[in-house]
Amino acid sequence: MLGFSAYPTFQVFLAIFLAMAVTMLLLPIWMRILRIRQIGQQIRADGPQRHLVKQGTPTMGGVAILLAVLVTVLLLGRTYDTTKALSLILISAATLLTGVLGLVDDLSKVVKERSLGLRPNAKMIFLTLISVAFCLAAVNLVGIEPWVQIPFLPPFNLGILTTVIPLGGDAVLSIPWLYVAFVFLLMVGISNAVNLTDGLDGLAGGTVMIAMVVMAAIAYRSDQLNIALFAAAVTGACVGFLWFNSHPAGIFMGDTGSLALGAAFAAIAVMTKTEVIALVVGGIFVVEALSVMIQVGYFKLTHKRVFLMAPLHHHFEQAGWSETKVVIRFWIITALLACIGFALYFAQSLHPIDFAPLFKAIG
Repeated sequence: MLGFSAYPTFQVFLAIFLAMAVTMLLLPIWMRILRIRQIGQQIRADGPQRHLVKQGTPTMGGVAILLAVLVTVLLLGRTYDTTKALSLILISAATLLTGVLGLVDDLSKVVKERSLGLRPNAKMIFLTLISVAFCLAAVNLVGIEPWVQIPFLPPFNLGILTTVIPLGGDAVLSIPWLYVAFVFLLMVGISNAVNLTDGLDGLAGGTVMIAMVVMAAIAYRSDQLNIALFAAAVTGACVGFLWFNSHPAGIFMGDTGSLALGAAFAAIAVMTKTEVIALVVGGIFVVEALSVMIQVGYFKLTHKRVFLMAPLHHHFEQAGWSETKVVIRFWIITALLACIGFALYFAQSLHPIDFAPLFKAIG
């Protein structure tokens, strides 16, 4: 783009800056519109009492994040390689469609004036459709292999149960059922996990920003510049968003942002074949989701609680930590996990292990 195509590293940093600048330009305008329309966040009545003062704070900041990412990838994305262009299109589509779902959910909360939006079943149906469509398109159009790579272990083949449907001529539709189920769990799980993480000022934006830096580095090292540009754009958009979302927040990203960012993270993991490593990089999201599952499951069994409050960040709030302390420490943990994840990826790519002799001996 504009003579910069020979400098891919510069393009990645340009994507960060451009997305950050667009976000910072859009958000003041969007916040003003939301205030005029009196569209604000609905706070859980059963959440921390100190959060009740946030009632009415402008929400749906994810709209600005998504627009900034879209503008950036349209300006910087490369389209001369069909497969790589398709990868970018699929990631962008999954992100935007999930963002639209989150937007509908946010608008439902505003209309109903309560913290609950769409019914869980309705939300799950649409997330399922998005994740399954993304997986099938990735496998059939981009050529993503239906296996999962665990670092330093043989690839785990999830394509053993595959249905091939002729579409006429040489065209076929391959449905690797196990891999489709895996991608569904990954995308839906991470989308909801980021959504659960979005409970404190700057928490979701900061943790996603850190995780996406590593995903950009992984995509860049695997020679997938379009995906690196997308991850860099998300990073920059999160930086711009944090300027307004830092404590005390002037705007929240809402489900529009959190669901979309989670879907983007999962989609990048699939396209770079780092699904397992991504669970390490985004480990803080996994822990937040697990804390809710443990709390709910244990309470149903014993009518007692494991944590003072779930998700986990609220537990530390109830234990006396300030909101800022929780956020900064979660950022630090995310940075540590992201470094571990990238180290695993780098070590594996630098010294790949040949499992052929082992398979031969076993067979």
